[in-house]
Amino acid sequence: MSNESAMAPTRIGVLGGSYNPVHVGHLILAQDACELLELSKILLVPCAKPPHKPASDLVQGAHRMAMLEGAIEGDWRMEVSDLELRRGGVSYTVDTVRELKRLYPSAEIVLIIGADMLPDLHLWRGVDELFRLCRFAPFRRPGVDVEKCRPNAGRLGRAWAEALMSELREAHAVGVSSSEIRRRVAEGLSIRYLVHPAVEMYIAEHRLYRGSQPTGINNGG
Repeated sequence: MSNESAMAPTRIGVLGGSYNPVHVGHLILAQDACELLELSKILLVPCAKPPHKPASDLVQGAHRMAMLEGAIEGDWRMEVSDLELRRGGVSYTVDTVRELKRLYPSAEIVLIIGADMLPDLHLWRGVDELFRLCRFAPFRRPGVDVEKCRPNAGRLGRAWAEALMSELREAHAVGVSSSEIRRRVAEGLSIRYLVHPAVEMYIAEHRLYRGSQPTGINNGG
């Protein structure tokens, strides 16, 4: 076996999202996934344009990349990928996983999602192909009723629905959201402890989420 083959990651986690901005909840979920799924590494993938939500308040991709890179600096388990930003357009998970399978043909791709997405999973583009290409790893928050996480067995098929429920794991409870961060910044409230210090500093330096045009970076999604 070559050194290159020996060093190739064997199980890669994928945690996509808007990351607008990245907060401690994202980072703790990523750490939970690394440990519970025994990942070689985890890719944090900011989207260009989310398929199921408005993108009117989405700051430039380069800003979101920079905040992610600052938040995970020094953590060898985590890596930021600009794959969806480079591709542009609406970011469909199936397109991303196809590309990752080309980049890492021998690795198992593990798609990390919130358990709240399971009931609508049958609506995802190319979900049947996703089942063939990767392994799903749904995480739920403590205290959330398992019954509310059940996928639509009639649309997905009972076998897939049961397989998804068997993969269900519990993540740490972190009641933080990106929309809350944006609201607090707009209202002049502190976001300390809700985001990594590097992210807090970046938001302040570039005056993000204050209703004015972000400064300092002109490229990105």
